[in-house]
Amino acid sequence: MDALDELFDHLRLATTPTEIEALQEGIWQLWLHTGHPVLDKHLEAGMRALAADDYSEAIREFTALTTLAPSYAEGWNKRATAYYLRGEYRAALNDIATTLDLEPRHFGALMGRAQILLMLEHWAGAIAALERVGKLCPYWPGLQAQIYDLRDKADELEN
Repeated sequence: MDALDELFDHLRLATTPTEIEALQEGIWQLWLHTGHPVLDKHLEAGMRALAADDYSEAIREFTALTTLAPSYAEGWNKRATAYYLRGEYRAALNDIATTLDLEPRHFGALMGRAQILLMLEHWAGAIAALERVGKLCPYWPGLQAQIYDLRDKADELEN
């Protein structure tokens, strides 16, 4: 079993917010490791651009990253974040889909998908994304309450 699988196994069993946060941080550290200096350059430049609210530059850097390493899920996830922050929700959802094809356990991408779908008032899709997060981490703080509230809201809107 590799380190990522082991962290996800522990995350599924974690019950305290502190433990969950520590495991998520460990997972993020693995996801942010490209294993190649050229890829690291694009990842770091894109993350700096995101932090500076320069979403166009971030998208350029993350596009270079996804072109050079199309199987690197975090490149797609980071570009999805930049698209989201620029208000390009369809492009963000497309990159999230690619992220999840490459790493189905990517809770960051799933939470991002849920957030976008909530903004678009696509309740069932948002609930489905959050339920997938719940399978990865049943004790994610506040998650079950959020799912419950969304189900109530969706039911109210249907009736």
